[in-house]
Amino acid sequence: MRTAYIGVTATNDVNARAKAAFKGTAQGMRISFASLELMHRILTPNRWGVLQAMMGRGDIGVRELARALHRNVTAVRTDIAVLANAGLIVRADNGAVAFPYDAVRVDFVVKAA
Repeated sequence: MRTAYIGVTATNDVNARAKAAFKGTAQGMRISFASLELMHRILTPNRWGVLQAMMGRGDIGVRELARALHRNVTAVRTDIAVLANAGLIVRADNGAVAFPYDAVRVDFVVKAA
């Protein structure tokens, strides 16, 4: 199973992972957000639905995805743009989109203010 790891990660942890990756240590698919607030702003409930609908499907057209989600095509296009800009999904040359993972693991710690 191909799993994407999404979380809130401090800059020094991201830098340490990058150094390890440059030394050849596999890091897996990790998408890190600078804050919990940013993660929630990008990963809204509808966008989680988009990712879930795309899991394990390979390339899918935006209209087909909108039909599968029972949502407006324009709204799905907007969500796709945000997810692509955040590095969560990829666009194919033919306009299709993909989230090439079968699962997502979310990891973050919330500390007292």
